[in-house]
Amino acid sequence: MKILVIGSGGRENAIVWKLSQSSKKHKIYCAPGNPGIEMFVELAPIQVNDLDGLLHFALEYGIDLTIVGPEIPLALGIVDLFNQHNLKIFGPTKSAAQLETSKAFAKDLLKKYLIPTGDSSTFDSYTDAKEYVDRCNIPIVVKADGLASGKGVYIAKTRVQAHEAIDLIMKKKIFGTAGNRIIIEEYLSGEELSVFAFTDGKQVSNLIAACDYKQAYNKGQGPNTGGMGSYSPPGFWTSTLEKMILNEIVLPTLRGLEKEGIVYKGILYVGLIMTSMGPKVLEFNCRFGDPECQVILPRLETDLIDVILSVINQILTENTVKWSSDTSIGVVMASKGYPGNFNVGYKISGHEQLNDNHLVFHSGTKSQVSKESKEHILVTAGGRVLTLVSLGKNLKEARDLVYQGIDKVAFTDSFYRIDIGQSNQANQ
Repeated sequence: MKILVIGSGGRENAIVWKLSQSSKKHKIYCAPGNPGIEMFVELAPIQVNDLDGLLHFALEYGIDLTIVGPEIPLALGIVDLFNQHNLKIFGPTKSAAQLETSKAFAKDLLKKYLIPTGDSSTFDSYTDAKEYVDRCNIPIVVKADGLASGKGVYIAKTRVQAHEAIDLIMKKKIFGTAGNRIIIEEYLSGEELSVFAFTDGKQVSNLIAACDYKQAYNKGQGPNTGGMGSYSPPGFWTSTLEKMILNEIVLPTLRGLEKEGIVYKGILYVGLIMTSMGPKVLEFNCRFGDPECQVILPRLETDLIDVILSVINQILTENTVKWSSDTSIGVVMASKGYPGNFNVGYKISGHEQLNDNHLVFHSGTKSQVSKESKEHILVTAGGRVLTLVSLGKNLKEARDLVYQGIDKVAFTDSFYRIDIGQSNQANQ
């Protein structure tokens, strides 16, 4: 079997690593990949938004299965394109991916099918949005409607902050066309939770949960990022809570889409907040999260290829997917200045000295020839550079292990949060 993985981040590194453990005879390619991914597979220099290039590669190389990592190709309709050419591909269609690509679409669906979520209003008029802020309750949440790499959400504790967020999104266009429309949403308090389910459009696997740390700095301080760390499972995750989320949120969402003429196949990521009234939906993503993927896949006991094929062939059952009882934790090492401006090109050291207690997933790295030694070295090439992951019998054991590994890895201007897994208050 020939497999193509699309993407170049830590999430795709984790996917490729998990695929490489399969007992099935297979060859894996990744487009465009990164140095960490290249340790397992052959890279193809094709960007994730080059749908024609990816299609040509799949046809020319006889790819039997394509797995989409990031949201951009899903938003562009790569699943529809590959389906037209009878190529097996894992991920939702362009219409199904609207759950992530348009927060307004997701909110409308939630409201229509009475799925628990916060009250909200949608605006495509800058003036109307500003006027609404002057009369609504504070605090509120301001969100760009479209894709913003996980950074298009602002919690405004004052009206001034709300106006500033609207200016950034709609006037200064810091997220481009993703900010043509915004959602102003009721502020909900509680613990945030990321829940994932495989679905073939009819059946749904058992759920798995993780806590994600969005803010750049310790104790939930600083700007939103793509994610600074994660762990799974949360201490409050129970079978009772899993059944509640499945029956009140996941299944109604999929059935609602079906009533709208949309079949959702792939991995569904539900971002929730545990309020005093129960779990409510904050957002949907139509792919594995990053860095949640890096802590979830190490807990997957079932062959990932089998799971993905069962989704594509619509033969998924509740018992298809089995998860380990171990706790997994991941900490992101980032470049100083992220998620704003940062420098790159710094040598990374120490990663090669880590033992079997540590997994290293690359996000923003590249290989280059050292001017001094003339040998290939690993250097920083992005905001989020590496995710280190450890597993343990409990959260404390996993946490101790991962930070022991972090202490051994170094590069100039590195920073990371020291409170990942310290409590369930991931975003407080």
